[in-house]
Amino acid sequence: MQIAKLNAEPLHDNPISVATFSSHQFSVSPQLRKSGRAVVSDFGTFEPDSGFEEALLHSIGVNEIKGVSAPSSTTAIVPSPVLLWRLKVFLFLIWGVSCCKISWDSVMRMSVNLHDLFLYEAFLYYNPLLLVTIMVWFWGMNLWVFAQANVDFPKIFDLDQNHLTHREIWKCATWMTIVVPTSMTAYLYLYSNGEVTLAAFQPVLLYAAFAMVLIFPYDILYLSSRYFLLRTLWRIAFPLQAIAFADFFLADILTSMSKVFSDLERSVCRMVHQQVATIAWFEADSVCGSHSVAIPIVLVLPYLCRLFQCIRQYKDTRDRTTLFNALKYSTAVPVIFLSALKYHVFPDNWVNLYRPLWLLSAVVNSLYSFYWDLTRDWDLSCFTRIFKFTRPHILSHVLYGRKWVYFWVIGSNLILRCTWTYKLSAHLRHNYLTVFAITVLEIFRRFQWAFFRVENEWNKTSTKSNSQFSMGDVPKEEEKLLNSTGHNV
Repeated sequence: MQIAKLNAEPLHDNPISVATFSSHQFSVSPQLRKSGRAVVSDFGTFEPDSGFEEALLHSIGVNEIKGVSAPSSTTAIVPSPVLLWRLKVFLFLIWGVSCCKISWDSVMRMSVNLHDLFLYEAFLYYNPLLLVTIMVWFWGMNLWVFAQANVDFPKIFDLDQNHLTHREIWKCATWMTIVVPTSMTAYLYLYSNGEVTLAAFQPVLLYAAFAMVLIFPYDILYLSSRYFLLRTLWRIAFPLQAIAFADFFLADILTSMSKVFSDLERSVCRMVHQQVATIAWFEADSVCGSHSVAIPIVLVLPYLCRLFQCIRQYKDTRDRTTLFNALKYSTAVPVIFLSALKYHVFPDNWVNLYRPLWLLSAVVNSLYSFYWDLTRDWDLSCFTRIFKFTRPHILSHVLYGRKWVYFWVIGSNLILRCTWTYKLSAHLRHNYLTVFAITVLEIFRRFQWAFFRVENEWNKTSTKSNSQFSMGDVPKEEEKLLNSTGHNV
């Protein structure tokens, strides 16, 4: 078609057509490509040795300068991000409804007398990982707010350039949200259909997969972040070095997840003793029963680690405040062990002696922890600065500088500090759904606590940097004054 148009129109009257014809002839004629002679057109002189691609690129550039558009190649069709996001949400909803439907049918298939026991056992295995998933979601929200408020959290936590942002954290939380309930649904379905062996294999496989991902030594799945987490956990368990902010920050979070470690110990114990999907574990006095001595020991471990951290800080800084902080964590020890004594002493001794001591220790621990949050961990003079975002946002408008934020955080912190005693007390943990709800509320309390704890540390770091900068300028000014008067010091 193009050659027909060129034949119909004189070439000398249309320089653009001459150029097009010359380019076309150069591109299709093997004699011109192999003759070794130069080809002359309106675009200039091209040497065949320089290659056809270079000549074509040059011709396209000249066409653009002269206003002639070159034929564009076919581009790949890429779906819009909004469409992909809607598709993901749609698939996620389908998955959620399917899991709920299969789980409900599986529970209803069991006899009425076994409903509670069936759910209790399944909930025990998957409760720890569900709570960890919720904590990961909350931590992603913390990082998002830090990023919006320009809080340099990598500097506070001493993170490298490969640290995870809130997007990567939420991506991990999304996969955990998918994997854990899917495994739980498979457990319920297989157990209700009589496949007890396969059902017992589901939580074992899930725990093994999480452990393998955490310790996987190859440079995939955020190796540097996983290494940082494992190193910090090691420093928490063995505080033989100077305590960094990330060390005691994570240790404080672990104290809020002590119930997770308690259920994790019971789950692993049953897996080791091959009691998964059996009724042998329900005996309270068994090795993995609810009256096991290992339960209060595991519950108290996070508090002991935090206690030793405070002692280590006092050794390094000689700051007496760290000793009072250590005293705060020590008040959790009698709450845990006095509660566990109910199953190992006579009922009269429990009612007349140990229960009043437990109530007293619970009140002391709750009020002491609440006082420390307000006066030490948080700085109320800058209580809502962290919600001042660099760009206008509805969340910043609702929270920044509002008095109701003060009342909400202080009031909720006091109430949730008191309800947390319920979780630490083994003799009160009969309803697993109530305990799960209280644990989620404690994780939420720690979530909002993290905002103001990081903000307080950020303000201290900024103030310290500014003071060091100011002190660095003072000698220079004094030196100028001394030199101008001729004095020597």
